[in-house]
Amino acid sequence: MQKTDVVIIGSGIASLQLASKLSKHLNVIVLTKSSLQHGNSSLAQGGIAAAIGLDDDPYQHYLDTLEAGRYSNNHQAVQLLTEEAPEMIDDLLQQGCEFDLTEDGTPSLGMEGSHRQHRIVHGGGDQTGKRIVECLTQQIGNNITVIEDFFVYELLVDSPSNACYGVKGKDRAGDIQTFVASHIVLSTGGCGQVYSLTSNASTVTGDGIALAYKAGATVMDMEFVQFHPTLLYLDGETKGLVSEAVRGEGAKLVNEHGEPIMKGVHPLEDLGPRHVVSQRIYESIQQGHTVYLDIRSIANFQKRFPSITSLCESHGVSISHGFIPVAPGCHFLMGGIQTDEIGRTSINGLYAIGETACTGIHGANRLASNSLLEGLVYGKRLANYVNQQPIRTYQAISSHLLHNQPSIHPSLPLPTFTHIQRKMMRHTGIVREKDSLKEQLNWLESYSLKHLLQANYNALTKDQITTIFMLITSWLITSSSLTREESRGGHFRSDFPLEKKEWEAKHILHQKHYTKGDIHEQNQATAIN
Repeated sequence: MQKTDVVIIGSGIASLQLASKLSKHLNVIVLTKSSLQHGNSSLAQGGIAAAIGLDDDPYQHYLDTLEAGRYSNNHQAVQLLTEEAPEMIDDLLQQGCEFDLTEDGTPSLGMEGSHRQHRIVHGGGDQTGKRIVECLTQQIGNNITVIEDFFVYELLVDSPSNACYGVKGKDRAGDIQTFVASHIVLSTGGCGQVYSLTSNASTVTGDGIALAYKAGATVMDMEFVQFHPTLLYLDGETKGLVSEAVRGEGAKLVNEHGEPIMKGVHPLEDLGPRHVVSQRIYESIQQGHTVYLDIRSIANFQKRFPSITSLCESHGVSISHGFIPVAPGCHFLMGGIQTDEIGRTSINGLYAIGETACTGIHGANRLASNSLLEGLVYGKRLANYVNQQPIRTYQAISSHLLHNQPSIHPSLPLPTFTHIQRKMMRHTGIVREKDSLKEQLNWLESYSLKHLLQANYNALTKDQITTIFMLITSWLITSSSLTREESRGGHFRSDFPLEKKEWEAKHILHQKHYTKGDIHEQNQATAIN
């Protein structure tokens, strides 16, 4: 057992921001599933939304965020975020982050879908996430230890005090290690890999959400999954993200006949909300069409979008032809572990930041380039909070809490990753309806999730545990999707195709309760103002 002050699980932008802002007097351990710079943050192409233009202001940014989120957002949280955004850009500039600048030395501002102003700060054209990760990594001090290839599979919680005091996981060699700390932070990203078509890194399998749910934390809004409209699509497979900034620069969505497919669908046409554009592309593909991004109007495409150019050409798609074949895929989870404005969860000492958290910022659909902003803002806020807290002592932690394990083992074999991904795409994907969701829910529950939650994870392989986490996360998404009988943002029900006013302020909460060795699931729609 190793004792420290703060344990951070995950190594994306939210995690690195937190680590860089924590007091140098605190001992910090960052546990990452693969390597420090492997994850969704480094893949982020678009940028950071901030109202720093002459004709812009945070209130306009606030209004655009609510519109994209279909007013299911936490309005106060959105207001605070948009007001803090300009300061966050100044922070990064002072730290030497290499953003793309205009001739007068100010950040160059791009346009993306559902924004009514040019307010996207970007770096390296379409390499913003990579630039920020590199900048923040340079801020890591001697008080921070990074352990790579470490897979966390259990949060240690003292039930009487409802306090999380540590984590258990397996290192590169498969050996079990335990870390005890005053503050445990989940920053593990979303869950894109539970779907067969996704822009997400291979490691993003919903681990943090499953860990928190298994420990008894409240999870919310899991039905709100954003499908990015434009992923490079070849031979029935997605190969990587084609940023929304491409449409912001003037690209148009067309079918194989060159006909624009967004005309008359939404007032903003190709820059409409992501759920609208994704559903239109999905509909076109289901009708037998091939959908392309027509990029012929964009001058110097290779210079503006070097990563996308490299992605396309590595898969045999020539940028010079002017057409990129695209399809929608899972991109971002608006739901997650319920937190407050700092990142505190319903379990004492356990925090969540970044995509794994549900702060209420994004509502039913995330506004483009608000995710990097959210991770940076909440990472800084949580650091300020932790820096002011007294260090908790460990004397009260009994040794049996560290070693006591339930004896129930899961019934194996488990499904393959591919089986889960394909069934989720088919039944709980872009278009959903009651019978298909019920079929998916029954299939997921056939693996006895109750037993999987109580399994002795010490005896399982990393792949087996990952499969269980994918099943748990898939069940949360599917159950929530069946419960919400309306369409809103990233959640589209063909049997309930319209928004319902009575659902606007309702959020579906999941919490697992453990009593006398049994498990009870609380699943309810609650109005939260």
